[in-house]
Amino acid sequence: MTKFTRGRLAKCGRSLLGGRLGLVAALALAGTTAAPLAVAARSGPQSVAPLAERLTDAVVNISTSQKAKGPSGVPLPSVPKGSPFEEFFEDFFNRKDRPGSSDRKVSSLGSGFVIDAKEGLIVTNHHVIEGADEIIINFHDGTKLKVDKVVGRDTKTDLALLKVTPKKPLTAVKFGVSEAMKVGDWVMAIGNPFGLGGSVSVGIISAKQRDINSGPYDDYLQTDAAINKGNSGGPLFNMDGDVIGVNTAIISPSGGSIGIGFAVPSDTAMSVVDQLREYGETRRGWLGVKIQSVTEEIAESLSVKENSGALVSSVTPSGPAAKGGIESGDVILRLDGREVSSVRSLPRLVSRVPVGKTIDVEVVRKGERRVVKVVVGRLEEAEKETGDRKSGQGGADAGVAQLGMSLAPLDDELRQKFGIDARVTKGVVVTDAAPTSPAGRKGIKAGDVIVEAAQEPVESIADVTKGIEKVRKDGRRAILLRVEDPKGQMRFVAVPVTE
Repeated sequence: MTKFTRGRLAKCGRSLLGGRLGLVAALALAGTTAAPLAVAARSGPQSVAPLAERLTDAVVNISTSQKAKGPSGVPLPSVPKGSPFEEFFEDFFNRKDRPGSSDRKVSSLGSGFVIDAKEGLIVTNHHVIEGADEIIINFHDGTKLKVDKVVGRDTKTDLALLKVTPKKPLTAVKFGVSEAMKVGDWVMAIGNPFGLGGSVSVGIISAKQRDINSGPYDDYLQTDAAINKGNSGGPLFNMDGDVIGVNTAIISPSGGSIGIGFAVPSDTAMSVVDQLREYGETRRGWLGVKIQSVTEEIAESLSVKENSGALVSSVTPSGPAAKGGIESGDVILRLDGREVSSVRSLPRLVSRVPVGKTIDVEVVRKGERRVVKVVVGRLEEAEKETGDRKSGQGGADAGVAQLGMSLAPLDDELRQKFGIDARVTKGVVVTDAAPTSPAGRKGIKAGDVIVEAAQEPVESIADVTKGIEKVRKDGRRAILLRVEDPKGQMRFVAVPVTE
């Protein structure tokens, strides 16, 4: 079964004839000579040795360690005070001397790269250093430095910025322009697969703008350059030696590399890293609209191209879009001079606009094109106010998304859609749950209502997110959810959070 696995080894599930040998055999059977293949091979890079030699010192191995307190496993429901079983639960489940209750040291390995040699700034994946008590940077020459500070981290793009104090001059690399990369361009990955530091692999850009449902800003570069466990956070270089991606995820049937890896584009990474460097946090732009795709029927009725632009289904009251004059039913075609090619591209474009900037937004309204001016707000402030990580931009919280669920506040429309009983009055509604996801495999499905997360009441999507973050911080492997089905039947479900 194919699954996406962050920073983990993928299994090879293809037969030999399904790869390049199969192509050669097919051409031979068709009577094609081998000469064109030889010419094609010679058109690739003759050797990447000079490039690898120049860049390797800037790529680092990252080792982390953390203390996981208490036994591994899932937290049990609390027992009411005064219950006959209270003493039993306290004695059995909270005893310090029971087997497995001592602290456990958990270690992990990843990769990263230096972007500022003087300041000692290093970029990696957030999941590489998540929950770590200690982070050690291992350089190619054998030098080891302890991370002084995690400058900032961003769960939505899975990026983190670290700082060390250099004892001698470091080697740094710079970001390139990922948008300039084309499918078929050669790329090189350097990282720490299986702890084998400084490993180099070469491949091509297989595809662009990949959405793997890992977060609201999915726009991955896909590559067939070998990316394995330990490569997470490492750089993907173009043939000029510029970083055009941060290796983040692979697709794997069961753990071996099959040549399908994903990297956060440098255009996205640069924006996030710059914000982390300046503010220690992200400051993303926010419009305050809910959007949907432009289907064939909608396109015809609105006189726009199918699957182009983003249709505004609703506008957040008093939000930036509402103040700028954007209305429900508008189709947003261009934003700040850039084309909105699809509904997925709008959140990414908005997130990169500086907060407070006045931008032109081109829309189609009742068949006529017009331009409105909008002062972009800040996404993080909107999230705090609403408690809804979707924040009206069609995105999904990364923590919830990794469990394979989409959530929405319980309202009359969803109650009617899923036939939710009137007795179910609290919680958030599961609007979608992939059958092969961690949540789906535990029986959670669309129409279920989550009323508790980690034994805390759920009143908003943010409460579920807090529960996920809490159990991860505590070193637990699953979050305990209290779930009601549409008929009001209650059950507890333990959903893994560390897959």
